[in-house]
Amino acid sequence: FHDSSVIPDGAEISSYLFRDTPKRYFFVVEEDNTPLAVTVTPCDAPLEWKLSVQELPEEASGEGSEPLEQQKQQITNEESTELFSYKGNDVEYFVSSSSPSGLYQLDLLSTEKDTHFKVYATTTPESDQPYPELPYDPRIDVTSLGRTTVTLAWKPSPTASLLKQPIQYCIVINKEHNFKSLCAVEAKLSSDDAFMMAPKPGLDFSPFDFAHFGFPSDNSGKERGFLKSSSKFGRQTSSKPRVDLQKVCIWNKNIFTVSDLKPDTQYYFDMFAVNTNTNMSTAYVGTFARTKEEAKQKTVELKDGKVTDVFIKRKGAKFLRFAPVSSHQKVTFSVHSCLDAVQIQVRRDGKLLLSQNVEGVRQFQLRGKAKAKYLIRLKGSKKGASMLKVLATTRPNKQSFPSLPEDTRIKAFDKLRTCSSVTVAWLGTQERNKFCIYKREVDDNYNEEQKKREQNQCLGPDIRKKSEKVLCKYFHSQNIQKAVTTETIRGLQPGMSYLLDVYVIGHGGQSVKYQSKLVKTRKFC
Repeated sequence: FHDSSVIPDGAEISSYLFRDTPKRYFFVVEEDNTPLAVTVTPCDAPLEWKLSVQELPEEASGEGSEPLEQQKQQITNEESTELFSYKGNDVEYFVSSSSPSGLYQLDLLSTEKDTHFKVYATTTPESDQPYPELPYDPRIDVTSLGRTTVTLAWKPSPTASLLKQPIQYCIVINKEHNFKSLCAVEAKLSSDDAFMMAPKPGLDFSPFDFAHFGFPSDNSGKERGFLKSSSKFGRQTSSKPRVDLQKVCIWNKNIFTVSDLKPDTQYYFDMFAVNTNTNMSTAYVGTFARTKEEAKQKTVELKDGKVTDVFIKRKGAKFLRFAPVSSHQKVTFSVHSCLDAVQIQVRRDGKLLLSQNVEGVRQFQLRGKAKAKYLIRLKGSKKGASMLKVLATTRPNKQSFPSLPEDTRIKAFDKLRTCSSVTVAWLGTQERNKFCIYKREVDDNYNEEQKKREQNQCLGPDIRKKSEKVLCKYFHSQNIQKAVTTETIRGLQPGMSYLLDVYVIGHGGQSVKYQSKLVKTRKFC
């Protein structure tokens, strides 16, 4: 902080004010008809300030002039002429192309709270230009508005586009209000509620007060103990940025998309052009915008014993509701995730009963309750869209989906390959089910990525061509270790690739596809 009462010519100073304690600064203009510019930047509280001038004593100019401190003493009692006054929290300027010589006084006061501020005074405003210049239209435009994103655009500062000076654009996002200066933003980022409670000068200072204003504290012993033991001040020595205010600085861009915002929330956007040579900034005209509402979640009603198809966008969610009409002892939820794993949560009358990831076919049985209502939340995969089939029933014997083994791969026996046939095997279960096998000729360059795209387990054999069907058969085994079947597919062409699919069809007509298998016949036999 600037701790002298003399303002240097052409340099910005930072200082502070205690509440209700005025502060006075001086600077000298040696000659008449001198250009003069004074800028005062309030940081985190409104200021009252005025600029006035007194005539210099005759002996105050020239080589033998007395030091400024002595001149101040001589003429502080004399009558001064007020040139300008202001009250508020705007960055305000006094500019004159021709000012008289004299001792200039700047008086500042904060009646609201202890605060920081900045002052810049110069007698060469034309050549200095430390603050970036604003374009003829200094507004920030909201060019695009989404649920979690807002795109902002602005016109470049002439200081960057014409004078080619290094200009950085700092965007500030918050939910409370627009900011008049970057100084106010920085004060907010490092502020703490205790700063407002700092004691008045001359009363009961603690090391905290000086530490907060940037002064080192070399007090020891007793005072340090006070700081540690005091809950009032102890937490306030850290200056973590507030989570509801974000500052992002970018170079050479005039458009920026703010992301990760909350839907249906009002945000305030400010933009500051910062001259990185002088570290001085100018504020564009801030704006505000409300993000779009989250799309209303439509709750799908499940009917007892009926399969419902559900589609979920990538990272999306769907809500299903099941309200059994009759009293029930148990409820069975069968979920068939056709693609990647999805997360399922089931609540009964608001109470969470189940939360699991589901891949393939899963069945959950929950204890029933009279007049209960069940809310099912399905959360999609991060990889891509999800497709599911969901069945809810109060009848335990109503099993729509066929049971599946843990391993749904098709195994091909390489040694049994011929030029016109391949032999494959797959696992079954203890439940008697119908299995249908289909083949499709594919190009030699058919790869795993294409195969993955066709792994929708919910697409049944009804979409396949009749010519692709090989056969259908029933099988099961009470001994789960022996629930395996083999099949030889004949009538294939030499040296060709085929994609094989096995569908298991349950008693209710619902089918589940095993993992596709790519096979190739021998070229020479």
